[in-house]
Amino acid sequence: MSERVEVAIRKLLPGFSLDVAWTGGDGVTVLFGPSGSGKTLTLHCLAGLVRPDEGHIIVDGRNLFDSEAEIHLPPQKRRVGYVFQGYALFPHLTVLENVAFGLRNLPPIESQHRVTAVVSRLSLDGLERRYPYELSGGQKQRVALARALAMDPAFLLLDEPLSALDLPLRRALRDELRTILSDLSVPAILVTHDFTEAYHLGDRVIVYEEGRVSQAASRSE
Repeated sequence: MSERVEVAIRKLLPGFSLDVAWTGGDGVTVLFGPSGSGKTLTLHCLAGLVRPDEGHIIVDGRNLFDSEAEIHLPPQKRRVGYVFQGYALFPHLTVLENVAFGLRNLPPIESQHRVTAVVSRLSLDGLERRYPYELSGGQKQRVALARALAMDPAFLLLDEPLSALDLPLRRALRDELRTILSDLSVPAILVTHDFTEAYHLGDRVIVYEEGRVSQAASRSE
């Protein structure tokens, strides 16, 4: 598995310090650990929402952050697709409008082409005019992924993508999500505090404890 994501960052916050270093490859890298261990903070640093105090973040050879070189690309220049916890779909927008939301600065023809392609790719055909309250849990998950993929991201970030679901639905959608992520050519970094999810979804698992990496290995290890 080739290394496509390289992270080595430090961030000091009141009462908490993050100091982690790890690499991720072509598949899904899972950040696993209890709540408050720094997993989501790491995602925010990767996305450019939080600036680390020092270190570097490299994706596919692009330096997104480097404290020594004074590089800190803004979120819109990082080509990151972010799937938020609970999906964060806009309730007043249709499926089509949710997927197209981040493409408003593109020419209409290009935006339409991207949306059509990703809707078809994630089997959302026929749901374009529905609103989030009319969708099942699995459909909401696919809409959130479609919105992230429509941005043509260099990498995907998924923050506890199954945590808002009840247990039976979570099990079913875990397998569906694994299939979708396996079919993508985009490296993904996924946060979870559930070991079963970490094992089933991750190609590589990074174990977080109190802002540090305690273990890092492939799923087979």
